[in-house]
Amino acid sequence: MTLTGRPVSYWIDSTLPSSYPALSQDVTVDVAVVGGGLAGVMTAKLLKDAGKTVALIEADRIGAGVSGHTTAKIAALQQLLYAELIDKHGEEKARLAGESNRAAIARLADLIATENIDCDFERKANYTFATDADGLAKVKAEVEATQKLGLPTSFVESVDLPFPVTGAIMMADEAQFHPRKFMLAIAATLPGNGSHVFEQTRVSTVEDETPCRVITDNGPTVIAQDVVITTNLPILDIGLYFAKTYPQRSYLAGGRIDASRAPQGMYIGVGKGYRSIRTTPTDDGGTLLIVGGEGHKVGSEEATDERFRRLESYLQENFGVTAEYRWSSQDFVSFDKLPYIGAITPAHQHTYVATGFSLWGMAKSVISAMMLTDRILGREHPWADLYDSTRATPFVTPTSIQQNLEVGAHWVGDRFKGLFDSTDSVAPGEGKLVTHQGGKVAAYRDDSGKLHTVSAVCPHLGCIVAWNQAETSWDCPCHGSRFSCDGKILHGPAVKPLEQKVCD
Repeated sequence: MTLTGRPVSYWIDSTLPSSYPALSQDVTVDVAVVGGGLAGVMTAKLLKDAGKTVALIEADRIGAGVSGHTTAKIAALQQLLYAELIDKHGEEKARLAGESNRAAIARLADLIATENIDCDFERKANYTFATDADGLAKVKAEVEATQKLGLPTSFVESVDLPFPVTGAIMMADEAQFHPRKFMLAIAATLPGNGSHVFEQTRVSTVEDETPCRVITDNGPTVIAQDVVITTNLPILDIGLYFAKTYPQRSYLAGGRIDASRAPQGMYIGVGKGYRSIRTTPTDDGGTLLIVGGEGHKVGSEEATDERFRRLESYLQENFGVTAEYRWSSQDFVSFDKLPYIGAITPAHQHTYVATGFSLWGMAKSVISAMMLTDRILGREHPWADLYDSTRATPFVTPTSIQQNLEVGAHWVGDRFKGLFDSTDSVAPGEGKLVTHQGGKVAAYRDDSGKLHTVSAVCPHLGCIVAWNQAETSWDCPCHGSRFSCDGKILHGPAVKPLEQKVCD
């Protein structure tokens, strides 16, 4: 089966490119926000509305990163979350988690209404469904857990999908939107009166001083009293967030569906091979059906094109829809299923972080913005302890042990890959680890036969990258950095590209 979808996010394809300037001279503001996704844009907006001057700094374009590649469900019902939270953290903390997610949806809805933002915001019923007996038991346990916490859920025996289910948990009045339309509209309100938006400006480090200094690759510096890092995983290694989370990729495909046949809610399955399903209106009056799934840890899967093929087949076989778009996303899963929001370390009192959104970043981005705004303004916040970024980290859970053992295994074992291969063995359209003059090289030969060679050593912490066939990228299996075939950064935490290598 040949892939039919165009390799671009619908959210990016259906919006015009932004064109904010790069940082060209030193700037002084109250707060610098590093990362132009939903968490960064929302934080900058709330702070400016509170009277602070802000500088929003983005390495690429506003909303073009993870937030522009999500399913964009704004949900408090997050697959199977609350039974696990009760087990890990107790009822009170699980109840706060539910309340915070619900409050984030309400805050986002209020902002959209107040600012009159056209971003296809819709209230929708949200379902987690099962297709077998094992999944049904988990769904019923989630119904019991959520109702114990006072969340407005119910059990339903059927859903608006063209295949049988054994049951589902439903939460009414959740939401979905077009994330990039929203982010671009909010970003447009930021410049002026001492505030700025900068694109094409990569931050290399932050000096937590009085004031803080945000050092960029462009040369100039942003000077600020406080700095917020919202770069999916922090670009700063302090705080060890790369060891408190693990990176996971997910895949999406979308195609046109007749409105009369389109599912009316938002859906996600449980169990192995689950699917996420939603629709979105298109600007020409049509309806796009989006299906996601096929998740795996970054760099652990070579046949990534097979992931897209399975999603495209799912669209065709279950809905009669031909894929027009295909794209992927990435997030960092925290070991205790709660995000890290607050000071990056106890010793850093003016540098803040928001990370570990565990595949549900829309509501958690808004939670982060609400909390960090209060923190910077010196106000107490009811969720501060729950999401404390410096809380004790569960390094001894089965998941954390497995993930960090895998990092160690990759760091050592991947150095033996390609030990006896040379660039001559790389076929057109293939990416391969090879050895050249005793060094590990990541080699890709494009369809025209041109060879692209870069160092295979990730500049973040020295792991060996792996080839991603579907997206022609080099992905780090340890901490999720991704690079183009020519070594350019596609995804942090790396702040430097792969070193160029000449292999004659």
